[in-house]
Amino acid sequence: MRDGYPTQPPQPTVSPGAQNQPQSPDQDQHVSPQTALPNASLSPALPAVVNNYLADLDPESVSQEFLKEGSDWFAVSNPGLAQQLEVDLVHTLDHNSVVCSVTFSHDGKYIATGCNNSTQIFDVLTGDKVATFLYDSVDGSGDCYIRGVCFSPDGTYLATGGEDWQIKVWNIASRSIRHTLNGHESDIYSLDFSRNSRHIVSGSRDRTVRVWDIISGENLLTLAIEGDANSVAISPDGRMFAAGSLDRTVRVWDTQTGYLLSRLEGHLDSIYSVAFVLRDGHDQLLLTGSLDKTIKMWEMIKSPTNYGTFDGKCIRTFEGHKDFVLSVATTPDQKWILSGSKDGGVQFWDPLTGTAHLLLQGHKNSVISVKTSPTGRYFATASGDMRARIWRLVPPAFEHLKRPILGIRFLLFALSQLRVPPRKCKW
Repeated sequence: MRDGYPTQPPQPTVSPGAQNQPQSPDQDQHVSPQTALPNASLSPALPAVVNNYLADLDPESVSQEFLKEGSDWFAVSNPGLAQQLEVDLVHTLDHNSVVCSVTFSHDGKYIATGCNNSTQIFDVLTGDKVATFLYDSVDGSGDCYIRGVCFSPDGTYLATGGEDWQIKVWNIASRSIRHTLNGHESDIYSLDFSRNSRHIVSGSRDRTVRVWDIISGENLLTLAIEGDANSVAISPDGRMFAAGSLDRTVRVWDTQTGYLLSRLEGHLDSIYSVAFVLRDGHDQLLLTGSLDKTIKMWEMIKSPTNYGTFDGKCIRTFEGHKDFVLSVATTPDQKWILSGSKDGGVQFWDPLTGTAHLLLQGHKNSVISVKTSPTGRYFATASGDMRARIWRLVPPAFEHLKRPILGIRFLLFALSQLRVPPRKCKW
């Protein structure tokens, strides 16, 4: 493994379980307080004048008001839209190999990275390395890439999984291994912790998804699928978990029973990333990123015919990347979707309209992993260029000027309406 993904995915196969009809191509971690995402299925369509392929823009020809440049990176805003966000580089964290994964602690104070033979923890504010957990290579060749890393929500443990087929649960304070979880028969690609910090879901190249109890070390569930389990995620309420696979399918299971709740089919190539999103404070959507260069948003609707299952409906497809989509994430307020790609860019999408607002070119190779901080202020990227980077989300430069003007306008409007009976407004 050198660039974080295989060169040729296998042909798709049909797996058992709850059946959904495939969508045609034109159809369309401790969780911080979240703002509900409005009903995306009722949102307006993409304006014809807006082009999502921001990588086609030549930075030298883009107006300076839409361009921000650093010493070795740049960000370009969509010229067809009003600017709503900017980014700044905070830290560059150099590694000795491809950085396969990155994740934030649930208090937002630290990030962990997975690379060859080690996992490292860094302080978000200072960029200082505060811990290193070393691996022995699988066969003495010197290579053992760590593809999955995640903090327990209570901050006690860091779980890691890689090419040695083991999940290691590290006690962060003592720098020691709490448990080594054995059972997978090939490389481990993805991990996610339950919200009670007791259980882990893992996905592997051995075509299984497993649920573990980290206190007892027991393998509670083993779920066989028909392709490599590239990415796993547990829903915000902890009631279900999902896995994206090399067979172009996302499967969603009940956390307690392992019962298959839904199959999501519609991507034209392997699925490399899955992430849950809240809507209306309780309904749950699912994001998927694929080697078909798209991101899809799925709505989980209770099936009227199969009791206890869900019919997955693709309600939006985000198109604009020039190459494989390897990672997807959302900001804690659900206002932005982030996607990292083999094209080297990170794009910021409006989940309501499907428009790409900003492209960040901050790496010289694939962006294999992108994660947002639970605080909402930072995000991190991991790349094949042997770097991880921490970035800050900031409002546009004119935001501090715009708000007072809006406030004055609102005050004048309110004064003019003093004698008018109050009316209910829908914003």
